[in-house]
Amino acid sequence: MTHHQHPSANILHPDPHPTLTSLESQLDGRAITYGVAGEGPPLVFLHGWGSSHRTYRRSLVRLARNGARVLAPSLPGFGGTAELPRGERHPAGYARWLGRFIDSVGATEPVTLVGHSFGGGVAIQAAHDLPDHVARLVLVNSIGGAVGNGHPIRAELPHEWRATTGGGDQTRQLDRLADRGLPVTLLWARGDQVIPRAGLESLRTALRRPPVFTVAGSHEWPVGDPHGFGHAMRTVLAWPQRVAA
Repeated sequence: MTHHQHPSANILHPDPHPTLTSLESQLDGRAITYGVAGEGPPLVFLHGWGSSHRTYRRSLVRLARNGARVLAPSLPGFGGTAELPRGERHPAGYARWLGRFIDSVGATEPVTLVGHSFGGGVAIQAAHDLPDHVARLVLVNSIGGAVGNGHPIRAELPHEWRATTGGGDQTRQLDRLADRGLPVTLLWARGDQVIPRAGLESLRTALRRPPVFTVAGSHEWPVGDPHGFGHAMRTVLAWPQRVAA
């Protein structure tokens, strides 16, 4: 893993034996499933397209070992969570849903929001739209950057999402997060064949060169390498928070 600053001396104290509990509930009168693990400051993890919180079970347990209360919803349309109504399947609709989820689980302080791939796009919009809910943002091989036609993103996106973002470009929201001074960190696997390097560079530019950590692996590395993901996230979360210049 590579990085660009000196590490913090403030090392988190992990829970050595957390377990992930999958729960079923109702949100807005519609079914929702989510996972909970660990104790500590709230950390909300958002999965990628076509999966669910269960796909990341081992990685979420590793996150909990870092000393956080991990809350991992299955996003609408996946893993037993009801799809959003038509007309809400765009960034702002997902962000509103996420805000209601965070309120429903009783988070009493702003959360660390971690998003992988499509979940990163939801996290960007939620951090933009819900400033009182989000204290810190970590984007893991995330969509959201402006990528030209010569470097297509192979990630799936709802039609309404593409229509309202010009194909997935959230650089306007990212620029406003940088204006606001929200601490944002990028965590990236160098072998990603789904989101091209241009996507990472676009995120970096829009966020005015935030801390970037890179690891070996493919787009799905948080699932395939839970130990490595937990170790990388431990380093990220212990790093001094730096806001945009």
